Amino acid sequence: MNKWIIPLIVGVGGAYIGWTATISATSFGLMEMAVRKTSERGGFNTMAHGNLATPANQPIVRPSPDLAYSTCPFDLSKGPVRVDVVPVAGRYSSLSVFDGRTDVAFVRNDQQAEGKPYSIVLARAGQAVPKNVEVVRLNYDRGIALVRLLLVDPSETGKLDAVRRLSGCRLAT
Repeated sequence: MNKWIIPLIVGVGGAYIGWTATISATSFGLMEMAVRKTSERGGFNTMAHGNLATPANQPIVRPSPDLAYSTCPFDLSKGPVRVDVVPVAGRYSSLSVFDGRTDVAFVRNDQQAEGKPYSIVLARAGQAVPKNVEVVRLNYDRGIALVRLLLVDPSETGKLDAVRRLSGCRLAT
C-alpha cells in the first residue's frame, strides 16, 4: 500500500497544476481573442460605437438585445489610456473595465456618476498619469472598456447615437 502513496501524490499534484494552468491560460486566451475582435472595428485605444447586436453581428459574447455597446480595446504598453463617458440623460448606462485576465477592474453606472460626464485613466503601476483624474491601475497591458446604454426601443439607437459618440478613449496626455 505504501508504494502507491508517492505516485498518487505526484499524480494528484500534477493534475492540480495542469488544471490551474489550463484555467489561467483559458481566461487570458479568451480575453485576447475578445480584445483582438473588438480592435478590428477601430484599433486600440479608440472607442467604437457599434450597432445593436443581431445573431449575425455579435461583437460581444451573448449581447443583450436592449443594450447599445461601445467598446474600447486598450493597450497600455504605449502609455496610460483615458476613458471619457457621457451618460445619456434618463437612461441606464455603465462603464466596465475588464483586464487581460477577464477580471472586472472598474465599474460605474449613470446613478453612481449622478448623470454627469466622468473620466478615468487606465494605467500600469509606475506609469505617469495626468493630475486630477481618477486612476485605475491594472496588472495587464491589454483589456476592454465597455460602455452599455439601455434602450427602451431598438429604433432609439439613431436618435441617441450623437450622445453616445461623446464617450471615447485615447492615450492620456
